[in-house]
Amino acid sequence: MLISTKGRYASRMLADIAMHQGDAGYVSMKDVAARQQISKKYMEAFTAPLASAGILGIRRGKNGGYRLLVSPDEITLWRIISLIEGPLHAVSCLERPNNECARCDFCITLPAWQGLEKVTHDYLESVSLQQLIDQAKPQPPNPGDYPSGV
Repeated sequence: MLISTKGRYASRMLADIAMHQGDAGYVSMKDVAARQQISKKYMEAFTAPLASAGILGIRRGKNGGYRLLVSPDEITLWRIISLIEGPLHAVSCLERPNNECARCDFCITLPAWQGLEKVTHDYLESVSLQQLIDQAKPQPPNPGDYPSGV
């Protein structure tokens, strides 16, 4: 199970917006992109599902940008990742509600994969955007001072 850059970047983007939006303002896409070192075009690839889910407000134009429509303490990493990545499964035989694997009734490893999936779900569901913000380390004041990398 690998969370893609879209899932990771969407989480970072939402945390950035929560930290910078103020009372009811919109955060410039350009500013978020600079601070998070994510291209605006790439951010647009994962903003639609977040907007459709009622998490992200998007305003176009001169005073436009992004803002959260939901409190950061109500947004979990599981919700973000599920919206962006789709369902996360430890192994392919767990992708469907009914396991259609011919070996599932006697598979010796299936309980381990089910346990891994449950632990992953429970952990990501327990971490809110607000918790990430609360434990965040100070960010450099200038986006140009941010280290580049993955």
